Amino acid sequence: MSDRERWDARHAVATGTVAAPPDALRGREHLLPAGGRALDVACGRGAVAAWLAGRGFAVDAVDVSPVGLAAGAALAPGVRWIAHDLTAGLPPSCPGPYDVVVCQRYRDPALYPALAAALAPGGLLVLTVLSEVGDSGGPFRAAPGELPAAFPGLAHLAHDEGDGQASLVARARG
Repeated sequence: MSDRERWDARHAVATGTVAAPPDALRGREHLLPAGGRALDVACGRGAVAAWLAGRGFAVDAVDVSPVGLAAGAALAPGVRWIAHDLTAGLPPSCPGPYDVVVCQRYRDPALYPALAAALAPGGLLVLTVLSEVGDSGGPFRAAPGELPAAFPGLAHLAHDEGDGQASLVARARG
C-alpha cells in the first residue's frame, strides 16, 4: 500500500477536524508574525492551515492525501490545497518565501534544508516530529538534538524534547 493510499484510508474515517494551532506554537502564539504567507507541510486534514488562514495568512497546504486535502478544503476553502508526495521535496508551486512554515508530525531530514530555504527573512519555522527521547525509538523518530542541529542558521526560540516528541520554533535571520 502506498503512502497516499494509507493516508487516504486513514483520513476517510476521521471526523471532526477543527482549526487548531500547531502543537509547538501553543502558548507561543505571540511569536507568529502579524500576517503574510504560510506553508503547511504534510497538512493532513488541514487543522493548522485553517487556523493560519483564520489569522489572515495566505496559506499553501501540501499533503500526499487527496482525501485529507478535501477535508481541509471543506474546513478552509480559501487555502490553496496542493496534492504532492513530499518524498520528492517541496512542490515547485511552493517556492516561497514564506513568513511561516509549519511541519507537524512529518519527518524527512532530507526536507529540512528546503524548509529553512522557504522562509522569508524573519520568517518563523514551527516543526514537530516524533522523537526517540522518552520513547522506544524507531525509524520515523528523530534522534536526540536532531532538530536544533538541522537548523544551525536559524535563531532558535524554543526547543522541546520528551515523551516521544521533539519540536523546534525558530526564526530566519534577517
